[in-house]
Amino acid sequence: MIAGLLSLCLSAQQAVKIYKPEADARAEVAAAVAKAAAEGKHVFLQIGGNWCPWCLRFHQMLAEDQKLDSVLQANYEVVTVNYSKEKDNHELLATFGYPQRFGFPVFVILDENGKVIHTQDSWYLEQDKAYSREKVEHLFLMWSAYTMKEAAAKYGK
Repeated sequence: MIAGLLSLCLSAQQAVKIYKPEADARAEVAAAVAKAAAEGKHVFLQIGGNWCPWCLRFHQMLAEDQKLDSVLQANYEVVTVNYSKEKDNHELLATFGYPQRFGFPVFVILDENGKVIHTQDSWYLEQDKAYSREKVEHLFLMWSAYTMKEAAAKYGK
């Protein structure tokens, strides 16, 4: 029975396809930057692959936590960028400073002009065999366009 449940869980996890190797990631990022600029947001890139259990865990956490997902959606245009043997998006990732060097998933935050303002190694967001909701929410809030504008107003000269 336990083996059956484990098999069912693994099958369900493998069925989730959040990354699309066939996608034109460069075009999706460009569209997200344009939309973010128009809406006063930043862009959140989730880079990984359907082969990556931690990538799927992050996606699942957001799907199950409406408050956390709403913080993300309110502050960012979100793009999943595939990294797999089918398509590694090497040229695009080179423009972001090779974030794949941190492992997967890795998160890159772009400002409204498409400039990298933060790269987040997901290891720092982990807690036990999941992600820390508090750390993820902190990431979303601290790098939002609103918070960055507030910081510029407070600390800028």
